[in-house]
Amino acid sequence: MFLKMLVDGEKVQASDNKVIEIYNSATQELIDTVPSASLEDINKAIQIAQEGKKIWGTMPLHERSKILHRCASAIEEHQEELATLLSTEMGKVIKEALSEISVVAQIFRGFVEKANHLYGETMTDNQPGTEKDIIFTRREPLGVVACIIPFNFPMELCAHKIAPALIAGNAVIIKPPADNPLTIIRLGEILLENGIPGNVLQILTDEGSLVGRTLVSSNQIDAISFTGSTEVGVSVAQDAAATLKRVFLELGGNDPLIIYQDADLDLAVREAAAGRIQNAGQTCCAPKRFIVHHSIKPLFVEKLIEHLNQVKAGSPLEESTELGSLINPKAALKVKRQVELTIGQGAACIYGGNVYDTTYFEPTILVDVTPDMDVAKDLEIFGPVFPIIEFDTMEEALEIANGTQYGLQAGVITADMKKAITTASRLQCGSVIINGNGAYRSIDMPFGGFKMSGMGREGISCTLDEMTQTKSYVMKAILD
Repeated sequence: MFLKMLVDGEKVQASDNKVIEIYNSATQELIDTVPSASLEDINKAIQIAQEGKKIWGTMPLHERSKILHRCASAIEEHQEELATLLSTEMGKVIKEALSEISVVAQIFRGFVEKANHLYGETMTDNQPGTEKDIIFTRREPLGVVACIIPFNFPMELCAHKIAPALIAGNAVIIKPPADNPLTIIRLGEILLENGIPGNVLQILTDEGSLVGRTLVSSNQIDAISFTGSTEVGVSVAQDAAATLKRVFLELGGNDPLIIYQDADLDLAVREAAAGRIQNAGQTCCAPKRFIVHHSIKPLFVEKLIEHLNQVKAGSPLEESTELGSLINPKAALKVKRQVELTIGQGAACIYGGNVYDTTYFEPTILVDVTPDMDVAKDLEIFGPVFPIIEFDTMEEALEIANGTQYGLQAGVITADMKKAITTASRLQCGSVIINGNGAYRSIDMPFGGFKMSGMGREGISCTLDEMTQTKSYVMKAILD
């Protein structure tokens, strides 16, 4: 395919001609190379973005709206192409990839409509001495927003960053994930073809952290929107602090799914499996700890095994496939080590537990997991693994669920709505899904976590507030 970086509207190689090899996640076949940006390339892109922000930020909102609406339609027109590319490079099953691309177009349109109705305010004259003044506010762009994208939902999460940044009048510099940058680069090409100026949207690729570190520390970048691990997120916040730029962080999670004794077990099993099989378990807000009442645990496990026996793994490009590959061999081996660590701490693996075909991991059930084990607290497993922890009382379930540094999302399954709401009110996390698993995200809801799961919120209902700054205009002594 020979996709390249996008700088100032041009498809460019790295200035030193270094490249990254991109592999088919499922087969490990080489499918492309992309440039690995040098410091010279990064600084050039930053300077170009300085010009882009002036042009784009002063363009009337109705003109930006028309361009982004056109971009949304173009994304839909290229849905199959983008989904196939996404499925090929990262192993996401094709039906999930098609859904993700569809959501991208929705996100663009949603932010356009929200921006078209984002109003300022007029202040009252309740303070003595302001009777003849008129004070009102307007929203203005931040300037240049750096968007650092993870591998697991690259298109959707890229859209949640660039759509609000662009409609608000900001220039963006995108840093795609190193393992699977191709779909985002192709998205960038489509956006440029449909009216986004080249100096307003640029894409820089690299194999390590040079692009990210340089953007985060630059005093010419006004905001960082980062989705990734908590460890890297902490470094981003520390490095960005020196220039007091805005930082939005969506980080790791070890989300609980609490299943009470009165739960509909068939529903509980479907939700547990759906949340962990989706994206091969590589979802930040997926349920990763299954906190099950002791009285129903044996039957829950039995039904879960029956369900997992029916899950079809295979080529991500086949429509019938439900479980695809992990992003790379290193990721599969990491899941294997984490399962072995948990077994070494006293858990029993009663189903699955193995890597196969280099990047695939079997659905895996771990029982006899106790609250003191790493997996019950801060060990986030990015794979289709089901650690099952028993509890007796609501207090015990809450203590286990909250006994982690993370607080992204959670699920509660019960027939008792009073119990569900009480549990939800006491869970330390950003969202609680009642009678569902935590792997839930509406494009409108404020998405983000408590504690070490991040700071800031993403969603059509809130991100434009983050991507703009408020200016007060004072017309002093204007009234008679």
